[in-house]
Amino acid sequence: MTVTLPEGLTAGTYTIDPAHTEVGFIARHAMVTKVRGRFADVEGTLTFAEGAPVPAAAEAKIAVASVNTGSEDRDAHLRSADFFDAEKYPYITFTSTGVRMEGGDYLVDGDLTIKDVTKPVTLKVEFGGVATDPFGNVRAGFSAEVDVEREDWGLTWNAALETGGVLVSKKVKLVLDVSAIKQA
Repeated sequence: MTVTLPEGLTAGTYTIDPAHTEVGFIARHAMVTKVRGRFADVEGTLTFAEGAPVPAAAEAKIAVASVNTGSEDRDAHLRSADFFDAEKYPYITFTSTGVRMEGGDYLVDGDLTIKDVTKPVTLKVEFGGVATDPFGNVRAGFSAEVDVEREDWGLTWNAALETGGVLVSKKVKLVLDVSAIKQA
């Protein structure tokens, strides 16, 4: 299916606005609840071409050290070699490889690199619209989600529970809310 620009979105390069963007995750904890976290330091670009089909490109770089779950002890553990090993692998990256439509949904295929492992993922993307902010910036908004198996990227630390199961779920949902500003 041909992919065209969503209504209101014009061709060009848009820079991710980290102050209005959230890259988050949701994981099950102790098999009974969900823990949410986010990475505060994200940068990247979204590029949209003239005409149809749209050969869009997306690149993002996320600083692992910026992880925040609301618990400094948990955040330190996530930055450690047990999980992300932020000292050795300071960034998570995403580079798109294609955009397609399926059943009315925008799907962005790309390569997600965590630590030294790169795996393909497909983000289900929702276009939020375009607006001009009070400072004259043209902003485009997008939301995206994807479920991943964290162990596929070498994030294998876990602890068995006495009641059965494990402390941290293998499946993690990545949730993105992106605001990007069109460059002149």
